[in-house]
Amino acid sequence: MQANRLIMSVAALLILAGCATQRSEEAPARPPAEVKAEIVRLLPAKTADRQGWATDIYAAFAAQNIYPSTQNLCSVLAVTEQESTFQVDPSVPGLGEIARDEIDRRAAKAHIPGLLVSGALKVSSSNGKSYSDRLNAARSEKELSAIFDDFIGMVPMGRTLFGGFNPVHTGGPMQVSIDFAEQQARNYPYPVGSTIRHEVFSRRGGMYFGIAHLLGYPVSYKQPLYRFADFNAGWYASRNAAFQNAVSRASGIPLALDGDLVRYGSIMPGTTELAVRALGKRLDMRNPTIRDQLEKGNSLEFEDTRLYQRVFELAEQAEGRSLPRAVLPGIVLQSPKITRKLTTAWFAKRVDERYQRCMARAGK
Repeated sequence: MQANRLIMSVAALLILAGCATQRSEEAPARPPAEVKAEIVRLLPAKTADRQGWATDIYAAFAAQNIYPSTQNLCSVLAVTEQESTFQVDPSVPGLGEIARDEIDRRAAKAHIPGLLVSGALKVSSSNGKSYSDRLNAARSEKELSAIFDDFIGMVPMGRTLFGGFNPVHTGGPMQVSIDFAEQQARNYPYPVGSTIRHEVFSRRGGMYFGIAHLLGYPVSYKQPLYRFADFNAGWYASRNAAFQNAVSRASGIPLALDGDLVRYGSIMPGTTELAVRALGKRLDMRNPTIRDQLEKGNSLEFEDTRLYQRVFELAEQAEGRSLPRAVLPGIVLQSPKITRKLTTAWFAKRVDERYQRCMARAGK
């Protein structure tokens, strides 16, 4: 599952850093055949086309210059197993009904009359069936996305009225965000037949962009658990949630530990920024400086800012002990596909269980 709250910056994929997850000067290059053989060994026993999976996973690591350590390989395999059990285009029970409810919700939010939506969906599609019938029969996100692309291209004013209503926002075996993939498409090593959206629903594209999302940014985490949480909640969400915890301890102001430090695109301060401002005198920092440094919260650079370091100093003085630099974000997952209460912490822990099993298979 992928939370819809994916607010990320566009960052280079070819970053080499971070906590034994990227290539280091000491790490020797691994022959492709060796890496592929290890992937085949580490895949869950019932995985079909093991050689095909190994080829696409290795290619994604190589194209992005991410070191294929056993830890990195197991991290990728654990997320993929959690998200899709190694199905390139997993089926979703009740998908047609979920999609229609989401379309109606979005139409109502945009003040588009329900009768107009219903009428548009009754139009015959390119295969002769109505879009409504095709939606009801949809079983996978790839199929649903293709139906919707056809729909907005065929219906009069479809792109104008419904262009932003495609209810499919994640896809592929790692359930990666399509928005993220489109942002990261510049270095995609394969020819794109139609759109990046379509590539996400392929094994090679889904794994490439999923691996970029999981490992393609530098972190200071000492445990993969926090990368798993970030995969669900957004880059640096675990680091930022720990910072929010420190702000709360230093200021006495309760904060939701959601990893959102600032309202990007708005001059109005959010709850975290307001709490930091309350510490302004003790930090010896003015509001514009606070805002400027909070906006670095979508990069590793944030940890080098005076704001980050001083907030932890104040919080640890108040608590009389050291505080963690990463915590699992307290986010309840929101998605039309989710029918029970789940959290980012639940997701990260489930993936970590699979990761530990993978490492055990590797003898680590």
